[in-house]
Amino acid sequence: MSPNLRGIGLLILSLVAGTYAVGAQHASVETLLLKDYRPRSIYRVPVTPITQAKFPVIDMHAHDYTKTDQDLADWVRTMDELRIQKTVILSQAHGKEFDAVVARYRKYPGRFSVWCGFDYTGYDQPGFGPAAVAELERCFRAGAEGVGEMGDKGKGMHFTKPAAWGMHFDDPRMDSLLDKCAELGLPVSIHVADPMWMYESMDPYNDGLMNAYQWRLDNQTNILSHAQLLGTLESAVKKHPRTIFVACHLANCCYDLSKLGVLLDKYPNLYADISARYAETAPIPRAVRKFFDQYQDRLVYGTDMGRNKKMYLTTFRILETEDEHFYDWDLFTYHWPLHGLGLPDDVLRKIYSGNARKILPMPAPR
Repeated sequence: MSPNLRGIGLLILSLVAGTYAVGAQHASVETLLLKDYRPRSIYRVPVTPITQAKFPVIDMHAHDYTKTDQDLADWVRTMDELRIQKTVILSQAHGKEFDAVVARYRKYPGRFSVWCGFDYTGYDQPGFGPAAVAELERCFRAGAEGVGEMGDKGKGMHFTKPAAWGMHFDDPRMDSLLDKCAELGLPVSIHVADPMWMYESMDPYNDGLMNAYQWRLDNQTNILSHAQLLGTLESAVKKHPRTIFVACHLANCCYDLSKLGVLLDKYPNLYADISARYAETAPIPRAVRKFFDQYQDRLVYGTDMGRNKKMYLTTFRILETEDEHFYDWDLFTYHWPLHGLGLPDDVLRKIYSGNARKILPMPAPR
């Protein structure tokens, strides 16, 4: 083959390959799955560097994320770097399991508040109550500073072992336990329902579909609705005015915060943590900032997303800055961009730790 023909042949192959590559690129976009959609913002807008919280922090919603002494030491080091004064460990445990958790976190006095769970053994048998109350008292003597995270997504209390299927938060069988919490001064952390997108149909109109599908509840049978679960929360809080309750995740009312506002207006013994709902609130920063300002005395900081340094910094960025249109795909799987709330300093101080100190009496920070 002559050099000219060889050159023409190479040119044709190059054009064909280029055309195929362009076609393949378009094909991949046309068949892109929603779960694989990971947009990156190209807006040239201010980015605020955050290296630690602006004020001392009490994390009111974490779990036992450590397996070794080194894990725990690393966590405390991260807390020191980021100005996290104290972390609440919602162990959900009782018996020997709770005792083991307390023993591990006591290695760092004052840095952790360990909460226990209720023991529902025999909840479906006559005479349930006294043994569960006795175990609660034992956990209190062993070091429990609260109870949680209790949880009901519609089929009953099931965040602890054993589960109590069919028994909801306002069930009369819960009364002796919740009364005892008031007597012992133990606040109760309660998770009812889930974000509303999980209850919506999994269809093209569900704008939270990317995350909702993983946690969907629309296909469950014999389950209380979102509104019914909020009703169980209100009923329990109303029946037990001497017990302090902390509704996890803004009571899962991010889609309509006024529903939580009504409860906060009615019941002074109710607080709410903001944990693990940053992705649901940061897309509507003006409405959320207004809500946080109105209820600044009743909201507490929380994470519920592990102990990773970057995770904490993202929450601080959302609360403290006015940064716009950014993503954190390591934490959140909605397609919505995040926006900073730019909370005022006085509101930040209360949410970061001031309100938590009303729930967890402790010396003021130095």
